Amino acid sequence: MNERETIIRLWFDMWLQKRDLGIDDIFAENVVYIESWSPKYENRMTVKHWFEEWNTRAQVLVWDIKQYFHTDNQTVAEWYFKSQMNDGTIEEFDGMSLILWNSDNKIVFLKEFGCNLNHYNPYQNSDAPQFRDEKASWF
Repeated sequence: MNERETIIRLWFDMWLQKRDLGIDDIFAENVVYIESWSPKYENRMTVKHWFEEWNTRAQVLVWDIKQYFHTDNQTVAEWYFKSQMNDGTIEEFDGMSLILWNSDNKIVFLKEFGCNLNHYNPYQNSDAPQFRDEKASWF
């Protein structure tokens, strides 16, 4: 596993363990972090606050990395995520993170993208699409 993959794995492990194992070591001070459903955190202090606060009201159950793609100062990580809020609500989805690195191998930009797990073929029974009558996921 290369150094960047190790850093990403550490970030995911922090969520699984609900412990800061080195946020200051992996994120640049001026990092921009965008979640798949729109929240944007514009510095490391805010990322730390979000991490600590979120973990008081929920827990990550699974965050498995499926594969990485690297080029120059960018990495894309494809993953599966599952969490449970303190009220019992469970969220799970596939996702990807687009990550930009500085010359010190610290994350300066991270943007998440989510994909619903509940796939279906709207053309399975007709030439005209038949979409499910359900609310779209939050991402």
